[in-house]
Amino acid sequence: MPSPDRNIHHSERPVSVINPAGKGRFLLVCEHASNHIPARLDNLGLDEDALASHIAWDIGAGALAEALCLKIDAPLVRSEISRLVYDCNRSSDAPDAIVEISDRRAIPGNSALDDAARRQRQAIAYTPFRSAISKAAQDRNAGFDRDWALVTIHSFTPVYEGKRREVEIGILHSDEDTLLADAMLESSAHAARFITRRNEPYAPTDGVIHTLQVHGLANGVANVMIEVRNDLLEDTAAIASIADLLADWLCTAMRTLRARAPRAAEEARG
Repeated sequence: MPSPDRNIHHSERPVSVINPAGKGRFLLVCEHASNHIPARLDNLGLDEDALASHIAWDIGAGALAEALCLKIDAPLVRSEISRLVYDCNRSSDAPDAIVEISDRRAIPGNSALDDAARRQRQAIAYTPFRSAISKAAQDRNAGFDRDWALVTIHSFTPVYEGKRREVEIGILHSDEDTLLADAMLESSAHAARFITRRNEPYAPTDGVIHTLQVHGLANGVANVMIEVRNDLLEDTAAIASIADLLADWLCTAMRTLRARAPRAAEEARG
């Protein structure tokens, strides 16, 4: 079982692919799995406490995504660079792809970057990450045509900008494709185990569904973003429990979608 490591990560790889030959009908992505800052960026002027906190990464999400990928036998594409360097879940032209302030904390190394510096950050983190997802999606299409689903895994802090969040698990989706999210939320046996809400603690208008748009909608495949409050991912046992829940939940929802597909095609033919 992957460890819920909360220390500083040290890896110069921008992206890793785990279980690339997985045979399940899913592709998992974790954009904020790591808090690693490349050495040449001098920790962006932050101390280790800041880099270990939620501003630098989604605490526990990388370990959860890895545990889940092994349970459902799916490939996992995981960023190995902190979102403070470049947020891989933002479009290349998004102002908040590189933030100067996060949860009321200034990021000195991100202050007043010029266009050349922003492009360099994009080349370091975003470009290789997107290329790895595109390759994994091509492999899914080759094996399953478009009969697979893209799932992104995130965690969120219980308190943000001084406000406590009640929601425990968020099921997020775009307005253009709600099918997998709908199927998950209809599964009350799973959704009722935690305080589960649609498009919380973020909404599509917050710009958080970039990966779903680029690699889910663009491929014509079912897609969903899952947010888990990070106090539910405190240790290995907790991560294993949430991974078990999500594995069964996703597989149940996918079976529901696949069962509905022939009926939808028949109705479309009239």
